Amino acid sequence: MAEVVVGKDKCGEQRLISLPLSRIRVIMKSSPEVSSINQEALVLTAKATELFVQCLATYSYRHGSGKEKKVLTYSDLANTAQESETFQFLADILPKKILASKYLKMLKEEKREEDEENDNDNESDHDEAES
Repeated sequence: MAEVVVGKDKCGEQRLISLPLSRIRVIMKSSPEVSSINQEALVLTAKATELFVQCLATYSYRHGSGKEKKVLTYSDLANTAQESETFQFLADILPKKILASKYLKMLKEEKREEDEENDNDNESDHDEAES
């Protein structure tokens, strides 16, 4: 099997993996279930992560609005997470950006709706008590 060569190290030599293995090891060890990490598992996890990020970026670029500008933006990634069934699990991690004013307006509307529901519940409780 031919090795895919991606990235270069500090000396300019080509490497199989672009992501720093030490960082991936730290992330993997942060899980309480993991006590030791096999080097092969570390390399495979790093490569799988690279391929996943590449797939996400490519899909987002192809289906995003930045294609005309040859740019991949956060909103392209967020739209992919919201609209693609494959990447739906990222919706909480990559939420669509909204302005603070819009968010505050949404909060006010939700509070108003809750207050209306509470008023309706109180009225129905009051009507039942009179019966």
